[in-house]
Amino acid sequence: MNQIERIQYMEEILDQATKLLHNFETLLDEYEQMLPKLMELVQYYESDEWKKDFIADENGILPNDLKRGVLSEDGIYNLLDLHNELVDKMKMIIKTRESNE
Repeated sequence: MNQIERIQYMEEILDQATKLLHNFETLLDEYEQMLPKLMELVQYYESDEWKKDFIADENGILPNDLKRGVLSEDGIYNLLDLHNELVDKMKMIIKTRESNE
């Protein structure tokens, strides 16, 4: 790779990384703001209220046109599982980075 190609290649990395990291920063800010609501969802999922709502849905008491993904047995569980996987992945990335410094 000659000098011009190297500079162009590195410039491309700089542009891609800059864009990605700005997007990541925005997403991290949104994630941080969402965490209290996520914890609220967890509390609801573990509560008697959720169980009552689930039973009402199973018994056909709720309106048919009501969006109710929150009452699926897997919806919240799968979301929390994904959340935990992503947290673990972030921890692993940080740990790997720290061990390479």
